[in-house]
Amino acid sequence: MADKKDHKEELNVEDALTQSEAFIIKHKKLIIGSVVAIILIVAGVLIYKDLYADPREEKAQIALFKGQQLFEQDAFETALNGDSINYKGFLKVADEFSGTKAANLARAYAGICYMNLGEYEKAIEELDKFNGADIMVAPSILGAIGNSYANLGQLDKATSYLIKAANQADNNTLSPIFLMQAGNIYEKQGKFTDAVKAYTKIKDNYFRSYQAMDIDKYIERANLQK
Repeated sequence: MADKKDHKEELNVEDALTQSEAFIIKHKKLIIGSVVAIILIVAGVLIYKDLYADPREEKAQIALFKGQQLFEQDAFETALNGDSINYKGFLKVADEFSGTKAANLARAYAGICYMNLGEYEKAIEELDKFNGADIMVAPSILGAIGNSYANLGQLDKATSYLIKAANQADNNTLSPIFLMQAGNIYEKQGKFTDAVKAYTKIKDNYFRSYQAMDIDKYIERANLQK
């Protein structure tokens, strides 16, 4: 009887780890989509607010505009490095117009392009150069860095950034996403106590979020494996 129980728990653990790994793969694009949506909104605000405010900013925004169009078409390579006609690319825009808001935004775009191209180390390098304090954009960038580390297999760094992103966002939209990702990575690492903490925070602090709807089963699963 004890052998059957041990075997059942072993299967539960194996199944949970498989689900955790699948979650990371399945939801890899979710955070990318969130960041992209926020960046596009911010880009629109910047265009209207700063286009005529500063000649250098205006030039930077114009240089950035073609890249935004390519980005929306999923032409990430061209958006990043430019074409042979008249578009510089996000990387050159960021360098040539350093210090402008458009250049800062170009860093974020470049990082997300690298993520979509599977070049996660370069993604981290560019995203880490982004400077912002917005309650949606800044934590989204941290979350994207965390996801990049996860894809590199550097799971401790991944969870560190995801938890930091969740705390910085502190809202029902982004925080539960980051906490769920962190919780699943913790399970993959066998850090079930940390996983329970991440899931419980969703239940206690972000109970109005979509992720909170079935969070009890994740808490139960992690507790079972402790």
